[in-house]
Amino acid sequence: MNYTSTRDKALKVSSCEAITKGISSDGGLFLPTEIPSLTADDISRLVPLGYKQRAKDILARFLTDYTPQELSACVEGAYADGKFSSEAVAPVVNIHDGVNVLELWKGPTCAFKDMALQLLPHLLTTASGKLMSDTQTVILVATSGDTGKAALEGFSDVAGTKILVFYPNDGVSPMQKLQMTTQEGSNVGVCAVQGNFDDAQNGVKAIFTDEAIVKKLRENGCAFSSANSMNWGRLVPQIVYYISAYCDLVASGAIANGEKINVTVPTGNFGNILAAYYAKRMGLPIKKLICASNANNVLTDFINTGIYDRNRHFYLTSSPSMDILISSNLERLLFELCGRDDACIREWFGKLKAEGRYEVSDSVKSQISDLFAAGFCDDAATKAAIKDTFEKYGYLCDTHTAVAVSVYNDYLAKTGDDTPVLIASTASPFKFCSSVLDALKPGKKESSDEFGMIEELEAVSGCLAPAQLKALKGKKVRFTDVSEKENMDRAVFSMLGITE
Repeated sequence: MNYTSTRDKALKVSSCEAITKGISSDGGLFLPTEIPSLTADDISRLVPLGYKQRAKDILARFLTDYTPQELSACVEGAYADGKFSSEAVAPVVNIHDGVNVLELWKGPTCAFKDMALQLLPHLLTTASGKLMSDTQTVILVATSGDTGKAALEGFSDVAGTKILVFYPNDGVSPMQKLQMTTQEGSNVGVCAVQGNFDDAQNGVKAIFTDEAIVKKLRENGCAFSSANSMNWGRLVPQIVYYISAYCDLVASGAIANGEKINVTVPTGNFGNILAAYYAKRMGLPIKKLICASNANNVLTDFINTGIYDRNRHFYLTSSPSMDILISSNLERLLFELCGRDDACIREWFGKLKAEGRYEVSDSVKSQISDLFAAGFCDDAATKAAIKDTFEKYGYLCDTHTAVAVSVYNDYLAKTGDDTPVLIASTASPFKFCSSVLDALKPGKKESSDEFGMIEELEAVSGCLAPAQLKALKGKKVRFTDVSEKENMDRAVFSMLGITE
């Protein structure tokens, strides 16, 4: 299995090279030259297995230059007993009728990013050991909230690596910020950016492709890699959990093997729903991919019109991990749908950079319409979904999952499509206490600090907050630096201790 770039399909690299580099030097994203197949017989064989065994099977289809022993060690290390609070790792919970929630937040940082970012350090260090054992890998991350903490946790004190995280100064929840700024580890660095997530992400991509910066790092024995979902090593573990969830639905008798399901995903950077698309491409019986956005509804408009336009108002919402106007993983989908025509990708994304918009071909529009449905909701509808889901079904969800619930309910009302659905739940509700508590008991948050709200939400909901969030109380803040978006390169050098 080789990998190519969305902006140069003639490029061929191994999976180890793709994961080590993170982003292609031409600015494109790596993806496999072919998509492996998954048959009904394969699913039957996977159904009785546990999560780790399923992961080894699926990953081996994509990462062919890792030995079975290497992949096994990576998976066993990532999902070792005790790392996740659920033995199932990513449990599926039926909340009513044919509506099922895939809980992806049972890991150490209480967010879905743990599913990939507990594995990526193992994949990356194994790959770099094969390719560049004398070079220190510098993981450069832009985060809208959850990726940053999950990456910091995954790479903390991993030999041969440094991890540097940038987050929007006013664009993450207080709990997300506290998780990052108190991070322990001798190889970690955290810096806020005066701007939004798109500013941080654009800055990171610019640093990756700046030849002078790359040369300076090389002179100091370092090389960049990425832990964002731009890195294929982040995306491929996410394919696993959709396949595993389908197996769990079959195992429970909720569906028969071969029966189609819909999948609803709260979406910002498009990586999580793209993983579901690749699972469908492999052969997983998915009928419709339902893309759920918050008030930053650039993806909703794109899926419905074929026009991507980031020239719009940017909203700070109660679901901050989705406060994104440039969805980088969309590039991979469009590369697939335009017949892997890299010239199209260079044209469209060149227009996005220069003009802030592009329009895809009629053929691509038609394929998108067949594959996807899309909707969005504002903060008021998000709160209503939290309250309604809890009062009707006793299920407590965070703001991002509530966006998916709201959009799914709208889709069901509009289409009448009652195909069994899997809703991706991306974070613990206790990571967004203020908004969740306000949805259930308006006014209760006013008299409490972040940890007072945790206690109040526990009392109101009858649910227990994750111990690792409670443990942040009183923890020393290590990182307070703030960078202008134009000076992120200087911040990188400073955190690495390199003289400019």
